[in-house]
Amino acid sequence: MNQITKTLRIHGIRLAVALAAAAFLFNCTQKKLIQVDGSSTVYPITEAVAEAYRSVSDEVSVVIGVSGTGGGFAKFCVGETDISDASRPIKDSEKENCANNGIEYHVFEVAYDGLAVIVNKENDFVDQLTVDQLNLIFREGGAVNWSDVNPAWPAEEIKIFAPGQDSGTYDYFKEAILGEETNMNPGATFSEDDNVLVLGVAGERYGIGFFGLAYFEENQDTLKLVPVVNPALNRAVIPNMETVSGGTYAPLSRPLFIYVKKSGLDERPEVMAFVRYYLEHAAEKSAEVGYIPLPAEIYQRNLSEL
Repeated sequence: MNQITKTLRIHGIRLAVALAAAAFLFNCTQKKLIQVDGSSTVYPITEAVAEAYRSVSDEVSVVIGVSGTGGGFAKFCVGETDISDASRPIKDSEKENCANNGIEYHVFEVAYDGLAVIVNKENDFVDQLTVDQLNLIFREGGAVNWSDVNPAWPAEEIKIFAPGQDSGTYDYFKEAILGEETNMNPGATFSEDDNVLVLGVAGERYGIGFFGLAYFEENQDTLKLVPVVNPALNRAVIPNMETVSGGTYAPLSRPLFIYVKKSGLDERPEVMAFVRYYLEHAAEKSAEVGYIPLPAEIYQRNLSEL
């Protein structure tokens, strides 16, 4: 093959690649885009729904970010996203931000979740924790060593791993365990990525942390789940489908939400279709990824709001 032929062939390959790329980009731009962002806890449910929806509609692309509940609301309330995943209700300041920007919304519960309190797999001294003990461990100015929590436990420094402050999981835990006026221990390792917390506790003999129950179930081979004493029942309860949905895993059970921009539902059929599909399949998909489905009447009520 002479040099001219080689050159022509190379140019031909490059042209074919360029045309294929252009065709791909053209097809992508023809898809209707739905932007989602927010809670890392709700993300697995939304991703499971979006993945299933791709087999129903090839005209829609659902792009999902994970900025944390607070980060998601920050984007949602200035109109950057269509749907906001949230592991807590919207705060008054976030409501005000949405109102100031003309963002009206509908809110739908999609599943239940329990916050899993976890320690290192080799931890052989913590079999349960009370709310008071959790408060002592996680609050600013609280326990330094495990022996500060219980004199029978090792005089070893507690290594704390916790979701970041943009996380609804952080907000929920702080409200349920620490209270409004008490700060989280600033010496904790914080991350919006639950996988960082998993690796942190798994790698620290005296580590402790918390995150959504589904993340524990994905990593139960490397972590130990700690039962939490229900203050009303005065007995330790381990989180699972029965105790979370029944409310006995208290105070660390919570609902999960999606917030949907009203204008999207009213003016964009693709958003309405996706949200309807989401609510119709939320029970199935939440169970698939380790969360607890809501009672059927709540899903039906959600659908009736559409």
